Amino acid sequence: MCGIAGVYGISDRSRFPEACGAVGRMVEAISHRGPDAHGVWMDDDEVVLGHRRLSIIDRREASNQPFIDSATGDVMVFNGEIYNYRELRPQLSGEYAFQTDSDTEVALAAMQVWGRAALPEFNGMFSFAYWNQARRELTLVRDRMGIKPLYYAHIDNMVLFSSEVRSLLASDWLERKHDPAGLADYLRYQTVHSPRTILAGVSMLPAGHWMRLEGEETEIGRWWDPAAAAKPQNRSREDELKRIREVLSRSVELRLRSDVPLGAFLSGGIDSSVIVGLMKQATEHRTATFSVIFNEGKFDESYYSRMIAERFDTDHHEIRLTPDNFLQAVPDALDAMDHPSGDGLNSYVISEATKSAGITVALSGLGGDELFAGYPVFQRTKLLWDQRWLGSWPKGLRKLIGGVYAAYKNDIAAYKKAAALAGDYFDLLHTYPLSRQAFLEPDIRRLAPHLAVYPNAVYNQLLEELGAKSHGEKLPMLGQVSVAELGTYMQNTLLRDADQMSMAHALEVRVPFLDHDVVAAVLSVSDENKWPHTPKQLLTDAFPDLLPREVIDRPKMGFTLPWELWMRNSLKPMCEEGLEALSEINVFAAAEISSIWDAFVQGSRRWPFSRVWSLVVLGHWFKKNRIT
Repeated sequence: MCGIAGVYGISDRSRFPEACGAVGRMVEAISHRGPDAHGVWMDDDEVVLGHRRLSIIDRREASNQPFIDSATGDVMVFNGEIYNYRELRPQLSGEYAFQTDSDTEVALAAMQVWGRAALPEFNGMFSFAYWNQARRELTLVRDRMGIKPLYYAHIDNMVLFSSEVRSLLASDWLERKHDPAGLADYLRYQTVHSPRTILAGVSMLPAGHWMRLEGEETEIGRWWDPAAAAKPQNRSREDELKRIREVLSRSVELRLRSDVPLGAFLSGGIDSSVIVGLMKQATEHRTATFSVIFNEGKFDESYYSRMIAERFDTDHHEIRLTPDNFLQAVPDALDAMDHPSGDGLNSYVISEATKSAGITVALSGLGGDELFAGYPVFQRTKLLWDQRWLGSWPKGLRKLIGGVYAAYKNDIAAYKKAAALAGDYFDLLHTYPLSRQAFLEPDIRRLAPHLAVYPNAVYNQLLEELGAKSHGEKLPMLGQVSVAELGTYMQNTLLRDADQMSMAHALEVRVPFLDHDVVAAVLSVSDENKWPHTPKQLLTDAFPDLLPREVIDRPKMGFTLPWELWMRNSLKPMCEEGLEALSEINVFAAAEISSIWDAFVQGSRRWPFSRVWSLVVLGHWFKKNRIT
């Protein structure tokens, strides 16, 4: 796990020293991602590549990057892991002379020998840049699920790229201006969906895509589509359960490859418990596990995490978190945000504690809910589809009923229901975008009138992934919801937060549920086999030997930190500072921001802390990074 940066297309040689300086600053800006080594390589005709290394596999100096093949002059800077590098290496050894035991060299050799046909052979999480010296060609690649980020910008016929937005800003080549469409997306979803970002001129290479740069040519292509990889078949439920056991067990086994101490996040829920149980089966080493626990018994999950830790004999660490502890971490967590997000602070706290315990790699249960139908959105979608007969009612009547209901309840959930009732369709394409929306369209028209004209990014993405003639159109209904979750909320919120908050502490987080074979297997399961009676039953039935009934049947828990209290008291100056900074951005209506804050302070149910906090975070990020 590392950080990469570079610039391509330096056709004017007089700008070469300037480009070298820019990449040097970009590499320094991501020093937290790779404290173990760093380097910059340059070709004085057109390219400069930089790297920060967090040593995980083959920690020797020979594996430092930029990695150069002396025989060909080819160069690679790589962020992430190729978990199956040991299996790929023998296939390449006849055509490439290996000098190290690193997965980076395997990736470089595969690109040399197989070209882009190598990409489907990789099992891992990664973003990398590969320079082919003979062809004078640079290839940028991002992994299938978008676990590792890769941002880029076109500047004066050159292309800058990096693992972080702030690194691109450190080049001093970018205008520090927001992207209006990206800002509209953030207001709707507390994040920005790729390929856009919050910054004008800065893009994110989408998951499962490559970019080829040669001379003045730029070409982007997709090399993996989760819906296309899924192959629904008429299997028995027992066959499906066997298949899930096989692919997930193999996924965990691969992700235990490490030359540094390795552990796991353990909440005591279904997902993390399965991962820890499979780790126990796959290794003789005692696993270090980490849980956040609370003094408040109503919300404390330590009973379940201790049960699993004892069951699998882990070296268990409990991170006792009080509201005051969390409160103290808020300023540092905000500073760690590379791209603004309305979430992610929990990841910052547990990553800090895990790294402090001497762990460099941690496995996470991220992705289990999205794949195995664990979120309420799966049930809501099914219910809405079953109630599509409501669409036969006159639209005016539906709008009236929805409006009365929203006015009575006066909370965001009621306004979403009203918006769904007022719509023309009750299918996934039209109802899912509402499910995770923070600011609805009337909110945006009041808060930032000029941004309301930009189309809904989630709807457009679903239209491409699940619309007519798409691969996703043929998936079962629950599989379609999973595609929506994985491609929007998972990739652009959860994975981005996990990356920026863990790498702030130089901690690598691995996510076995997002192995591409696991994803394809689960997406192809029929609704009847996936959810015969209860959510996530496919996962629990696949591993009955790992999960005690107490964990399977446990009530849904979650500690609710006193955000409302904090924001009205201890964090009030910070909140007001962030909102004031936001008011200075000319697209926002300052009076509306003030009105929202006043309503929140007075306890309005319409403005829960999460909606207001997303504005506070945005304002702080704009101010810290001097964005206008």
